[in-house]
Amino acid sequence: MKLEVLGDAAAAARRAAKVIAAEAAAAVAGRGRFVIALSGGRSPWQMLRALAEEPMPWDQVHVVQVDERVAPAGDADRNLTHQQEALGRAPLPPGRLHAMPVEEPDLEAAAEKYARLLREIAGTPPVLDLAHLGLGPDGHTASLVPGDPVLTVADRDVAVTGLYQKRRRLTLTYPLLGRSRRLLWLVTGADKAPMLARLRSRDPTIPAGRLTQGQALVLADSAAAGTT
Repeated sequence: MKLEVLGDAAAAARRAAKVIAAEAAAAVAGRGRFVIALSGGRSPWQMLRALAEEPMPWDQVHVVQVDERVAPAGDADRNLTHQQEALGRAPLPPGRLHAMPVEEPDLEAAAEKYARLLREIAGTPPVLDLAHLGLGPDGHTASLVPGDPVLTVADRDVAVTGLYQKRRRLTLTYPLLGRSRRLLWLVTGADKAPMLARLRSRDPTIPAGRLTQGQALVLADSAAAGTT
């Protein structure tokens, strides 16, 4: 795992956008497409707005979701709501932002439906070119949260969580995230500093610490890195 420390959250977001643009160019040159999975949380929106200004091969890009809350379309709790707004300036072709089907009544069937979509766009088994991840103050990443049975899922790429902060969610699982060609962590804020230290030490007692980290890059602001 490599760590880069930036001065503040805005600088970390801009650096993340440049990393994604470079990874996209390399993926398209080598494989003809770029499949990126995006997380929610506070920090990605600046990153996505900056990404819209980068030279990206948008015609060959597929954007999938790392996780999503079970909430109605347009709800402020939905990651999709913010992803659509932040990417609205980018020339991403219609239909290339693939939303998790959290509005469907059968969530287990919805998870399998999304897994099939991932196989269609990223191979069998699906391999993401880049998974963007965040880090919660409790050590969660994606919607892999402490104590949830989803942490033990080993035979599915997409799964349904229990209640967390009053919402159930769909989330990518460890097997799929672990197959990613690159993990890009964006970690900002002083409240993340204790968990960032545990992530870097590969602490398996926090959900984030269980992910394979060989191809991982962490972009942190000075507050999260504890250097302020």
